[in-house]
Amino acid sequence: MDRAEVDAKIRTLIEPFNKKEVALKDETTFVNDLEFDSLTVMDFVAEIEDEFDIVITMNQQAEIENYGQLVDAVTKLQD
Repeated sequence: MDRAEVDAKIRTLIEPFNKKEVALKDETTFVNDLEFDSLTVMDFVAEIEDEFDIVITMNQQAEIENYGQLVDAVTKLQD
């Protein structure tokens, strides 16, 4: 999948977690903009891992602060 396809799929997966219906941009942060707590992050990451059949390590998760970084990481992990 290319970045655009990954982006489209993640947008679908994030909908139930995006309680405030924040408009997603590459700069959208999970903590400040989407107000994800640690449990929400864990649930969301599990959804992504299942959907894309990948593993996002705790170290990788710590480096991902915004939506664009997540899309890039998932795109890269598929290779």
